[in-house]
Amino acid sequence: MQKLNQVLVSTGVESFREIVPIALLSLASSAMLVPVVIFAPIALSFILIPLLYMPLFFGVFHAYHRRTEGKKLSVREMLSGARKGFGPAVAFGLLCSLLVLILWSTWWFYGGRDGAVSWTIAIFQTYFVAMALVSQFYTLQLVIQRRMGIFKAMGESVKLFLRYPAYTIGAFFQALVVGIMLTVTVVGFMALFNGMLAVYLHKAAYNVLHPDEDDEQEGVPETSELYAGGRLL
Repeated sequence: MQKLNQVLVSTGVESFREIVPIALLSLASSAMLVPVVIFAPIALSFILIPLLYMPLFFGVFHAYHRRTEGKKLSVREMLSGARKGFGPAVAFGLLCSLLVLILWSTWWFYGGRDGAVSWTIAIFQTYFVAMALVSQFYTLQLVIQRRMGIFKAMGESVKLFLRYPAYTIGAFFQALVVGIMLTVTVVGFMALFNGMLAVYLHKAAYNVLHPDEDDEQEGVPETSELYAGGRLL
């Protein structure tokens, strides 16, 4: 099983090699965010993002997975994945919206109040939401790599989190830091984040699903025979 720093370095190498298709997929999948963020009311965004953005987000993950199977990394594969994974993507997006809504309402209600009890409740709820999000770190990858139903994948993701807590929290933190860094420049976030996250999550999930394999086994495309032979380009 690879260490997290190896997964991160491998992701960087892969993203650099495939920067053009990764940028195209990221831009195509992020385009739906622009009208939602600019024009939609905040309350409506909690529904529109799962319905409009999350299927495309899932499609990027699907496209990269298909690449590891020897297919071309393309927008067509992304759209195919978005269509096939519409249901799981929307369900996962609604779960994320619910958790964010819980966090926002908690700090809106308790954050402005004085007293240790209010702050304790707010901090506990924040911890609950954070752990719930971390526990779902592998969900979409399980749907893609193991072809699980979304609810079974959610349960299995929790089991993987409990089996590898330090690894999962570290991987989640690394992905979060990269996202925050790219958010500093909105264009950088839209042009890179989804594609890079697809590479990173695929590798991080494959690592825990195949802990006995070394980094030259199938599933790590930059070191595989298919990649060396040029069949993945």
